[in-house]
Order: sequence, then structure tokens, then C-alpha cells
Amino acid sequence: MPIYQRLWRMIRYAQRLYWVDTLLWLGIAGLPIIPGVLIQQFFNHLTREDSTGEFPWLWIALLLGTGAAQLMVIFLGRITKTQHRFLMSGLVRHNLLLGLLKRPGAELATGDGKNSPGELLSYFRDDAFQIENMVASVNEFSAQAVFALVSIGLLLRVSVGMTALVFLPLCAIAIIVQRAKHRLKRYRRSSRQSTQEVTGLIGELFTAVQAVKVAGAEEAILNELRQRSDRRHQMIVRDRAFNALLGTSFETIVSLGTGFVLIAVSQNLGEQNNLTVGDFALFIYYLTFVTYFFASLGGFFAIIQQSDVSFERMAKTIGDREDSKLSMGDLTSSHDLYLKPILGTEPALPSSPWENRRILDPLQELRVVGLTYTYPHSHIGVRDISFTLNRGSLTVITGRVGAGKTTLLRVLLGLVTGQSGSIFWNGQQIHDPAQFLVPPQAAYTSQIPQLFSASLQDNLLLGLAGDGREIKARLKGAIATVALDQDLATMPEGLNTRIGTRGVRLSGGQKQRLATARMLIRQCELLIFDDLSSALDVETEQQLWQNLLSPKKPVNPDSSHYLPTYLAVSHRPGMLQRADQIILLESGQVAFCGSPQQFFAR
Repeated sequence: MPIYQRLWRMIRYAQRLYWVDTLLWLGIAGLPIIPGVLIQQFFNHLTREDSTGEFPWLWIALLLGTGAAQLMVIFLGRITKTQHRFLMSGLVRHNLLLGLLKRPGAELATGDGKNSPGELLSYFRDDAFQIENMVASVNEFSAQAVFALVSIGLLLRVSVGMTALVFLPLCAIAIIVQRAKHRLKRYRRSSRQSTQEVTGLIGELFTAVQAVKVAGAEEAILNELRQRSDRRHQMIVRDRAFNALLGTSFETIVSLGTGFVLIAVSQNLGEQNNLTVGDFALFIYYLTFVTYFFASLGGFFAIIQQSDVSFERMAKTIGDREDSKLSMGDLTSSHDLYLKPILGTEPALPSSPWENRRILDPLQELRVVGLTYTYPHSHIGVRDISFTLNRGSLTVITGRVGAGKTTLLRVLLGLVTGQSGSIFWNGQQIHDPAQFLVPPQAAYTSQIPQLFSASLQDNLLLGLAGDGREIKARLKGAIATVALDQDLATMPEGLNTRIGTRGVRLSGGQKQRLATARMLIRQCELLIFDDLSSALDVETEQQLWQNLLSPKKPVNPDSSHYLPTYLAVSHRPGMLQRADQIILLESGQVAFCGSPQQFFAR
């Protein structure tokens, strides 16, 4: 989408605030117009023979009053400008985050790799701020344009020929902007990329301190950080130096043009040319408005080109390109942000859809037909996968490393969009698995559980009200089911124990069991596990599955009708023997689907 179309969409999004802000900026830029006429009258009065000593004080008082009014308008303009700026950057950041979350599996991916969370900081900070500056500059530029035209009209009344000379600097500025456009983009793109590389490495270092120490790689990592920082320093200096050079060029051209115009005007000063001292003062005063506008015009077009780079970077991150099949919607799409307005009360947040998520009846049968997905530019993936899960059953997916087990689960859950195939819940087709197969319909635990730097209870509940009797019963039952109560007994603060960044204070097995308990608390119909054996020892895994599958130990003692269906990835013989159905994958295809007896009899 062209940069000017995006700019117009953002203006329309905040049109009420935009127009209020523009009117105030018109006042800020327009009030200084008035003193020009006052100055003309002041000097004309001084040069008259019948002038008195009292009358000029009227013009001085009017000048002071105009200045006071301008200060008041500037104060009000600052308030609306702050709100307007925050709204614009908030919209861009909202849409950028929304686009990332809508990516397949919410991966932080681009067309040529993946971005770390640290690298993404430069998008949310620097690029969003650049676009905020662009939109905010429109108000100031529009006000300057209006009163530059007014000033030109007043200058034409003084001298048409001299006013025509004012446009000479504009031609030179237009040529410079056109010639510098591509270099502006290239330098800005390089500076942003180098900043992204530095923030990415710093973000990764915070979570990889132990790995660096174990490998003894402190010196190598510091050297890499130093090299990236030096490159960032060079790129930013080049970018800013070129911007400063452009700004200086614009100002120099305007100053030289102004001097040339003033010399030409001074030649016509005198009674014979009918140009009074007051006219000359007025010409000088309003010429400043016109020349300042020409100088800011070049800077405004430079901001537009640099903002285009920011849009390109963010659009590439979320796959928002016209030729992309992964388009997530434009970065300037309108969305409610729920910000507190300048006047009035803060809008209420929308109601949570949690209570309305149970769309279909409890799971009786889940049928998968012809599910297919291959990764871009490769033949790796899953092809024509079909199977059926019945209520209360345990289905185990097994196969060698790289057979497609994790990919199958991700396609089933909609974390990556299947290229063909259908999923049926009790005979009704699921058109959007990513939106439907979530709690309370389904829950998923990956090989590496995602935990937060909070307490154990916060990680278990993740926003569920913890004071209700039912939630407390679910919490207690889930902890007992995954045998986490024994670990809690060794923690002085119990459920209030903070687990550190990404659960660094927990072992791999504790993380897996915590994530499993988090699933159980939500009492989902379908529970999906991606290889619990990767972090659990054989004995702990057997105990966990015995608790899960034992009818004598329901997940929630107060809910005897709750009977979940299990789909798990595992390669351990004990799990395969417990299964009601085994699915063997080979090279992304189903090589066997049947009972354990049939599987071991092969």
C-alpha cells in the first residue's frame, strides 16, 4: 500500500482529534501573521511627519496581546498533540502485535528467517515512533502551508515581481529531494537494521547467560556485541549526518534566496518606486513564513521517505504485502484502543468472550480427513493425514525424529494453516481451528512449555479467578494429578513461589508438569501433549498418565462427568501399551493406525 494512502487512513482514523489539533496549529502558525500588518503600520506611522509619540504604543500593545494569545494556543496544542501522537503510535503498535499474533503459530518470522524478541523491540520503538512523527508533522506542515499561501498573497500586494523570485529556492529544494530520495531510504534502512541486530543480541544474552558461561564464550560474545554496536554507530552517524546535510542544504538555499530577494526589494525602496519603509518591513516579515515553509517542505518529504522504510520493515515482519499469501491486514487498519480521552471518561473494555467459547457440544468424536501441510520451499511436512478420536480415548502419535509428529499437532490446532484437509467436531466441520480448538474445547502443551516470570499460581491460572470454590478444587486436583504437590512441599512459599525468567528456577520435568496442570485446570474436552517424555523420567511419566487415565482420580472431584480425550506424542513402549489407538508417522504420512496389539504384532 502506498505511503500516502497509509497516511490518509491514519488521519481518517483519528479525524476528530486530528482536526482539533490542526485548528490549534493553525492558530499557532496564524497568530504570528497578525504582527506583520501591525509592524507595517508602525513603521509607516513613524515615517510620517504628523506622527505623535502616543499612537505607536497602540501597535506595541497589540503585538504583546498577539504574543500572549499565541502562548495560550501553544499550550492547548501541546495537550492535543500528545494525545494525537500517542493514538497514532498506539494504533501502529497494536496492528503490528496483532499481525505477529496472527502469523502461523505466532512465530516471529520474516521472509528470510526469524526475529528474536529483542530485535522486534526496534520495530515497536523506533519504527512506530517514526510513523508517529510523520503523522504529527502533517498538522504542522498543513498549518505552515496555509499561512505560507496567506503570506504570498500579502507579498503579492507589495510587489508581484519580487514575490515571483521567492519560488526560486523551491525549485532547488525539489531537485535535491528527488535526487536524495533513494539514499535517504537506504541509509535509514541500514541504521534500523543495525539497531535491530544489537537489540536482538542483547535480548538473547539476558536469557542465555548460563549457556555463555558454560561454553566460556564471554569474550567472543562481547566481541560480537562490540562489532554490532560499532556497525550501528557507523550506520546511525551516516544516517543522521546525511539528514543534517540535507537540512543544512535546505536552510542554505532558502537563506541565499532570501538574501537575493531582499537585495532586489531594497533596490525598489523609495518614493519613486512607491515602496514605503512599512512595505519593506512587511515584506521581510512575511518572507520568513514563506522561506521557512520551503525549508520544512524538504524536511517533510524526507520524513515521508524514512517512514516508508519503517512501514516496509513492519509489513515484512508480519507478511503484510500485496504479493504475500500471509497478508494479515494493513498496519493502519482501524481498531479500538481504549485510551483515556482528553475530555470525558475512559471507555470500558469489551466483555471477555471466555464464557461464550463453548460453541459445540462436548466432544464425542473428532475426525481428521486428508490433513496436509508442507513448509515453504521444501517437501517437509505432513500429507493426507486421516484419523478419528473417540471420547475418553488415548491416541498416541509415534515415529522417528523428523517424521512430522509436531507438525501434525500444529496443523491440527491451526498454529500453521493447513493447505488441504478437514476437521470435524461431532460431525460439524471446524473452519477455523486456531479460533475453535482453544479452551474450553482444547488445550495444548508443547515440548518446551512457555512460562512467565511470575508465581507458580499465576502461571497455573493465567487470569482465571483463583478465589472461587470450583477454581480452587480444579487447582488442587490438577496439582495432585501431575504429582506437583510433592515439589510444592519443598518450596517455602508454596504456590506463591516465583519461578524466575521463563521458569529458570524449575527443572525441565517441573515445567512440563506445571504446563500439564495448567491444561487440566481449564477442563478442556481435548488435551494434546507434544512428547512429555522429552523432560520426564520414565517413572514420573508413568505416574502422571496413571493419574490422568485412572477413573478413581478425576481431575476435578466435583465434576464426575468430565471425561477428556487425549492425543499425545510419545515413543516410549509404556505409553504405546496404554494407548487405545496408535498412529505411526513415516516421512509425514500415516504408516499405521490401529490398536496396540496390531501395532506390536507388525
